[in-house]
Amino acid sequence: MKTPVSTNELSTKQPIPPLARFIFMTRWLQLPLYLGLILAQCVYVFHFWVELSDLIGAVLGNPDSLQHILDAVAIPGAVKPSKLNETTIMLVVLGLIDVVMISNLLIMVIIGGYETFVSRMNLESHPDQPEWLSHVNASVLKVKLATAIIGISSIHLLKTFINASAYDTKTLLAQTGIHIVFLFSAMAIAYSDRIMAQTAAISDSH
Repeated sequence: MKTPVSTNELSTKQPIPPLARFIFMTRWLQLPLYLGLILAQCVYVFHFWVELSDLIGAVLGNPDSLQHILDAVAIPGAVKPSKLNETTIMLVVLGLIDVVMISNLLIMVIIGGYETFVSRMNLESHPDQPEWLSHVNASVLKVKLATAIIGISSIHLLKTFINASAYDTKTLLAQTGIHIVFLFSAMAIAYSDRIMAQTAAISDSH
C-alpha cells in the first residue's frame, strides 16, 4: 500500500519554472539599497562622535568646540546663546538621542527588511539575535517603524517646546499636529495588523 504524498511534498519536488526563478532572484536587487543604508549608518555614527566630542570640548573650555555647539543649537530669528548652559546642553543631548533613534530605525530597516524581503539570516542560534526578529514580517516591521518614527518626532517636538519662545503659535501647533498624525497612523497600522492576525487565526482554526 502506497503512502499518500502531501501537497507540500509534491510542490517542493516540482522544478521551479525559469521565469519564476528569475523573478524570484530579482529580490537581490534590493541588496545595494541595504548596503547604502549601512553607509548612511556609518555617517550617523561619525556625526554622533563629532557632536559628542564638540560637547566634551566645550565643557572643557575649547573655544572652537563651544562655537560649534552654540551654532548647532541656534534658532534662526532667535537670540543666539552666548555660553554653555543647561538648556544648550539639553538640546545637544536631545540631538544625540535623535541620532541614536534614527540609527535604531536604520538597523530595523536593514536587518528586518533584508530578512523579510531578500534572504534568511539564520540567526536562531545567535545569542544576540533581536527578540523581534524571530517573528518579523512585513506587518510587524511596519509597526516597529511607525513606533520608531513617533519616538523621533517626540524628540523634535521636545526640542521645539524647549525653545517655544522662539517659535510662533502656528509653528508649534503645526508640529504638534504632525506628531499627533504620526501617533494615530501608528495606532491605525497596529490595529489593522491585529485585525489581520485575528482573521488569519480564525481561518486556520477552520
